[in-house]
Amino acid sequence: MRVFGLCWLGIALALCTLACQQSTQLVSLLATATPTVTATFTPSSTASSTPSPTATVTPSLTPTATLTPTPAPTATPDVYANYTIAHLQGRTYGAGELQIEETWGNNGVFTRYLVSYPSDGLNLYAFMNVPAGEGPFPVVLVLHGYVNPDAYQVLTYTTRYADALARAGFLVIHPNYRNHPPSTTGADNYFRTGYAVDVLNLIALVKKQGGQAGALQLADPNRIGQWGHSMGGGIAQKVAVVSPDVRATVLYGAMSSDDYLNFQRIYYVFGGNARVEGLFELAATPADYERISPLYYLQNIQGAVSIHHGLLDEEVPPEWSAQTCQQLQALGKSAECFQYPMAHHIFYDADDALFLQRVIAFFQSAFLTD
Repeated sequence: MRVFGLCWLGIALALCTLACQQSTQLVSLLATATPTVTATFTPSSTASSTPSPTATVTPSLTPTATLTPTPAPTATPDVYANYTIAHLQGRTYGAGELQIEETWGNNGVFTRYLVSYPSDGLNLYAFMNVPAGEGPFPVVLVLHGYVNPDAYQVLTYTTRYADALARAGFLVIHPNYRNHPPSTTGADNYFRTGYAVDVLNLIALVKKQGGQAGALQLADPNRIGQWGHSMGGGIAQKVAVVSPDVRATVLYGAMSSDDYLNFQRIYYVFGGNARVEGLFELAATPADYERISPLYYLQNIQGAVSIHHGLLDEEVPPEWSAQTCQQLQALGKSAECFQYPMAHHIFYDADDALFLQRVIAFFQSAFLTD
């Protein structure tokens, strides 16, 4: 038993010694070994207490949003400016010259020529009747009414009036307006102002060339009148309030001096299913029409006016001519007015003969008055 107990005691001492040795080695290792875990636990930049230069907490500046000045509002363009009476009064006319292109015949009483003249860069044509004789002859411009430009002929329905005036001793020029072949086509003509410009350029050329060697040598530049039917009458009114050189104006079944009434009728009555012409004009305001319509400038008319209208006219209301007559007379203008109870838009037979008799007498009287 003593031997057995000693054996157990020895084993216990051996184990104790071995444990002490291992503990000593472990302590030594822990004291001398270089730890490898520090590399894997190096704090990342996101965890750093030092703020990153790109950290979102730094406010972002946007100087372009606060420093760029707000542009001033753009003024609304005046799309109707070039169609106003004031604009027509303030511009110049008569560049270039009228010249004879062809001689179309001589009937012993007058010679008919095809002539051309410039109008704001356009090349326009007309026929001209020059009476036989030495001259100078008073000049009458015959302004035709609406004819579909696609069907227009230089010798149109108003030729007989031009011929009658030439036989009475007037030098007559019957212009094709712009867009009427063979004149230049495709030109601006809102409010039919382009047609008025074409006539105003023609008047300026008569003033410049009349009595001078050339195509208008026999024309008297100081005696200029105009005769206008229907649309031509509307053009004549616009010309009369602009040009002080017009000494006499005949209005025959003429459109109104109020362009608003004209373009309402053009669009709703004459337009039919197409209804194209008149949209731009009808978009104008009442204030615009006061700048554009001859109605508001009738006091500017310098010459005498003779007004003729058939009471059976189905194209242009007869009351339009009656109103124009009343307005001119109220302004103290020289205006004579005639109604033809059985006449339509174009006169025939006895009405036409009476009309021509009155027209010739009117021009003769107007041109004799200084």
